[in-house]
Amino acid sequence: QVQLVESGGGLAQPGGSLRLSCAATGFTHSRYAMNWFRDPPGKERELVATIIMLDGRATYADAVMGRFTISRDPAKHTAYLQMDNLKPEDTAEYYCKIPWSPSDYWSQTTQVTVSS
Repeated sequence: QVQLVESGGGLAQPGGSLRLSCAATGFTHSRYAMNWFRDPPGKERELVATIIMLDGRATYADAVMGRFTISRDPAKHTAYLQMDNLKPEDTAEYYCKIPWSPSDYWSQTTQVTVSS
C-alpha cells in the first residue's frame, strides 16, 4: 500500500527557514512527479512546487520563486521543500501529492506558521 508521509513544518519567524519532507512508502516506480500544495487560511489551494523525481527538474509558483527550493532523493522516494526567507503569507497547511492513475496519492497536511 502506497503512503505519502510528510514531516517538518512548524513555527518560524519572518525571514526564517523551515524544511518539509515527503516520503513515499510502498511506491516502486521511478518516473513520476511530486507536487507540494498549500492551503492558506481563507484562500484557495496553491500549487507551490513540482519536481520530476527522475531528473530533478523543478517548477515553482511565482510567490515562492527564489525563496523555496524543492529537491529529491529518488532512491528514498523522498522530496524536500526547503523554505527560506519565509513570509507571513506563507502560513498555510502544506501537503504533497504524487499525480497517478487511476488515483493520486496524497499526504497528510502539516501546518506552517510564519509569525513574529
